[in-house]
Amino acid sequence: MPDPLFDTVEGRRMLAAERGEDWRRWGPYLSERQWGTVREDYSPGGTAWDSFPHDLARSRAYRWGEDGLAGFADDKLRWCLGLALWNGQDPILKERLFGLTNAQGNHGEDVKELYYFQDGTPTHSYMRMLYKYPQAAFPYERLVAENRARGTADREFELVDTGIFAENRYFDVVVEYAKASADDILMLVTAHNRGPDAAPLHVLPQLWSRNTWSWEPGAPRPLIRLDPGQGDGRRVLASHPALARTRVCEVDGDAAWLFCENETNVNRLYGAQQPGPFKDGINDHVVDGAYDAISPLRRGTKCAAHLRLHIAPGGSATVRLRLRPETGPEADEDAFAWFDAAMDGRRADCDAFYAAVQRDMPDPDARLVQRQALAGMLWSKQFYMLDVRRWLDGDAAQPAPPPGRTEGRNADWRHLDNFDIISMPDSWEYPWYAAWDLAFHCVTFALIDPVFAKSQLLLLTRERYMHPNGQLPAYEWAFGDVNPRCTPGRCCGCSRWTSR
Repeated sequence: MPDPLFDTVEGRRMLAAERGEDWRRWGPYLSERQWGTVREDYSPGGTAWDSFPHDLARSRAYRWGEDGLAGFADDKLRWCLGLALWNGQDPILKERLFGLTNAQGNHGEDVKELYYFQDGTPTHSYMRMLYKYPQAAFPYERLVAENRARGTADREFELVDTGIFAENRYFDVVVEYAKASADDILMLVTAHNRGPDAAPLHVLPQLWSRNTWSWEPGAPRPLIRLDPGQGDGRRVLASHPALARTRVCEVDGDAAWLFCENETNVNRLYGAQQPGPFKDGINDHVVDGAYDAISPLRRGTKCAAHLRLHIAPGGSATVRLRLRPETGPEADEDAFAWFDAAMDGRRADCDAFYAAVQRDMPDPDARLVQRQALAGMLWSKQFYMLDVRRWLDGDAAQPAPPPGRTEGRNADWRHLDNFDIISMPDSWEYPWYAAWDLAFHCVTFALIDPVFAKSQLLLLTRERYMHPNGQLPAYEWAFGDVNPRCTPGRCCGCSRWTSR
């Protein structure tokens, strides 16, 4: 009997790869947190949380991935879209979610933000999330201090406990993505002022490329530049050495394009005296007014469209962005002529898909709960890259790692070389796959995307994952620590197996 899911428009997109049209190529594959992960840890003692904290994330280039707020990217992170916000009060741009490290939180690592994954489809033809952004300065230091002072028996000190949302002085920032076609991305940002007074909000949609050039001498780099053929300055051109077609990124509105390089700020981190601009150049320009922090040539490997909004109490404002190939059937048309119609169409496709999924669920509240839970699963599909051999030995264009790491964490997993879209246990707290969790994820994914569920289970048995001794990789903190482990006398009562 045919599955009603595949009779929907979205269901047919799920199978479109067989026809050469890959609707899965773009998705919410950008991590919520790349800092504080093992794969970015090059410290002598393997102290991942301490060696790469949140404070360095805006200034230090990542080796193995990227992160961002409300991110959307292709399946190799060659091009990444994300959102930066500034309320005029914060000490830094809000480019990524903040949280406590394992040592700072009284119950371990813990994200300290309010955000909600609200909707989505399996091919990510439509996705929506909500971020609540305070209008007062974000209480970074207080969140750390309050939780550090509490014990394990105490409740956690949360963002709402700071009083920062009093009188509804915050913005509801809704971010929606839709695909006009498999390779044509629409981004809609709607900011609602929930407070009693008018308030300023800087909205900066960002486009950048994962740093693939700082690790090998002579490696080619991508380029983003203002389109010289457009006098209105509304669009930029993005070319990548690994991609045949240049992409066009356009914003609808009065925006100033800012450019920098997705490279480590060696001046801030290491006391060097090198010319920029660096990864944190846009942050330094917007927040601190540092005009020399961005490229005067208006080119680089990271850019942002800077829009200054002033939103009335109870009012809202929208920002529209489109990222599409420079050549193709729609290349010469107005980028926003049918933007809203396309967005409405993808919302309708999403509704039709879940009507098929939930055809046997009469309770509307239960359908809503399930749909948002599935949205959380879909937003947690992320790009994961790690070549353990390269991680252990180091890169040719970088300082050699500490000698001790060749006998430390994961030293016996040199064969592991991951470069895939994988379902994560959590997009911030656990931004790495876990074999035990992944198996359960696939049970849920089979409900809406059996193709993806099957591919995930097969992934762990590939030679790039599975150990030569037949063991499946557990998680990056200890790939050999597969769960559930058989502990003699604690599970089935036998004594013939070791603790691994």
